[in-house]
Amino acid sequence: MSAYLTKRLTYMVVILLAATFLIFSLYALTPGDFITGNIKLTPERKAELREIYGLNKPLLERYGTWMKHAFHGDFGYSLAQQKPVLTLFNQYVWNSFLLAVVSTFLTWLIAVIVGVVAAYRQYSWFDTLVMVGIFAAMSIPSFFIGLFLIKIMAVDWKWLPPGGMLTTGSNAVGMAYVKEVIHHMALPVIVMTLLGLGSLTRYFRSSMIDVLKQDYIRTARAKGLKERKVLFTHALRNALLPAITLVGFELPALFGGSLIIEKIFNWPGIGQLYMQSFSLRDYPLLMGFTVFIAILTVIGTLLSDILYRVADPRVRL
Repeated sequence: MSAYLTKRLTYMVVILLAATFLIFSLYALTPGDFITGNIKLTPERKAELREIYGLNKPLLERYGTWMKHAFHGDFGYSLAQQKPVLTLFNQYVWNSFLLAVVSTFLTWLIAVIVGVVAAYRQYSWFDTLVMVGIFAAMSIPSFFIGLFLIKIMAVDWKWLPPGGMLTTGSNAVGMAYVKEVIHHMALPVIVMTLLGLGSLTRYFRSSMIDVLKQDYIRTARAKGLKERKVLFTHALRNALLPAITLVGFELPALFGGSLIIEKIFNWPGIGQLYMQSFSLRDYPLLMGFTVFIAILTVIGTLLSDILYRVADPRVRL
């Protein structure tokens, strides 16, 4: 196990180095930047700022300088926000993390239960409704679902607030603050859960259908085990194996997948900050966020491999 982790960590470092160089090159070679697009600056001031931030240096020299600072925990300075990139991450990333964790937990919980029941009752009315709901959830754009729920639940029924993290002018503290945040995050969590539920439920349903046809399931039933134990103890563990491979993509999707949702609901997360930086061509912040997603991707891939071994001891790392 230790030898495997050592080898994988070495690969991760090499992959991240290659990824950072590719990402940095793409942003550096993209025409225009925040300074060039700022019409308020004179040509002399633009040239001065490009000299200060090293934007007029060769690509390899700029990349080497960026990597040197990155190894010391400095991922650059946001020109648009006038703050260090890590400071901005610390301000916004936890808001995105809150949305992502809650929606991911609900998505997996509902997908497992619905997928197991739909597979057990294959071709029943419940299975038919599930399949219709799956294809509907996978077909409807996220912005349409978000705007539709805002129209129904916030504007018409007035059950939930239409956006934001807190009520304008709120000074809530303690439990009042927690309740207000939960009240505001309900709509974006519902949308994110609906968006991820379709494909994951389909994975569990198809995996459970294959597993329920295996001989050991018939043997477990012949021994007189309760159907719930057969489904959720014997069948579900093996049905989880194909879905475990998705864990590697779920971790970066926690933040990358909420870009549009945060914009629609005006949620003060890293996704909305990324969208603003993209329109302003704030490349230091864009670079930091993209590298952050790359780090989450390689970590998620490692976790999926380890979880695969935990779920199935027959798998050798």
